[in-house]
Amino acid sequence: MKAKELRDLSVEELDKKSQELHKELFNLRFQLAAGQLENSARLPQARKDVARVMTVIREKRG
Repeated sequence: MKAKELRDLSVEELDKKSQELHKELFNLRFQLAAGQLENSARLPQARKDVARVMTVIREKRG
């Protein structure tokens, strides 16, 4: 997910995307703790995606 793509979305869409990413991050952490995480590279990628979305939300809200 690129920041340019995120900047084209509205704040409401970004909020929804943020909620989805937070749920995904929770599930990945849960899988990691349970020893069931297959793609360990997805965890840092999910964290960065959350950070990107939150940054764009802050930019748009001023």
